[in-house]
Amino acid sequence: MSGATRAIPPRVVLVTGGGSGIGRSVARELLARDHRLVLVGRHRKTLEETAEGYANAVCIQADVTDPDAVRDLFAQIAAGPGRLDVLFNNAGVFPPPASIETITDDSWNSAWAVNVSGSVWCAREAFRLMKSVGEGGRIINNASISAHVPRPKSLAYTTTKHAIAGLTRSILLDGRPYNITATRLDIGNAATAMTGAFVDALQADGSRKAEPTFDPDHVARLVANVVDLPHDIAVPELMVMAAGMPFIGRG
Repeated sequence: MSGATRAIPPRVVLVTGGGSGIGRSVARELLARDHRLVLVGRHRKTLEETAEGYANAVCIQADVTDPDAVRDLFAQIAAGPGRLDVLFNNAGVFPPPASIETITDDSWNSAWAVNVSGSVWCAREAFRLMKSVGEGGRIINNASISAHVPRPKSLAYTTTKHAIAGLTRSILLDGRPYNITATRLDIGNAATAMTGAFVDALQADGSRKAEPTFDPDHVARLVANVVDLPHDIAVPELMVMAAGMPFIGRG
């Protein structure tokens, strides 16, 4: 029937970096919609704060940069819920500002380990579990508008977020036979602790200016709406940003 809505049962959703920022906002929106959540992060206390008041959440302390820890995480999911419908690959870091000539070994390695390797390890294990269950699935990768154009002195962050674009497209292709889709989520200036620097942000012309931000709860609702979709609907890209921020024409 035209206009009819298909009822979607509660999903089992894994949220990495669920203890703060975008991860916390998305997790609490999904919990409010009665989805079953696995919250993952390095600090159990912040995960438990995210899950407070909800019985449909499990908190697991894990470091996504450690492939063995990620394998153990998914072994716990396989032994518990026994399935995973959606992975929100959200854990990430914003390194100190650096250009190509000033980037340090440690800063580069840290950014790559969390933003790229961690996302790949989680996506790999999620894909394997989704394929084994055989009912499809969805992997949402938190990228950034930096996956399109850089900010000044953002070499590590920009490069890693371009890598997330490649990861998402590869999952879309490799997942086609199994009804496993992927979404690249590009966010611009959501008002989290990570974006506190945008009150005095360096611009491409060398000046500094305050940039507009927006409530991350709007991101949470968008992500939750994608989670609620049937697995036979793909959303390859999703962009949301503060109106008026210097993205169009940046550079």
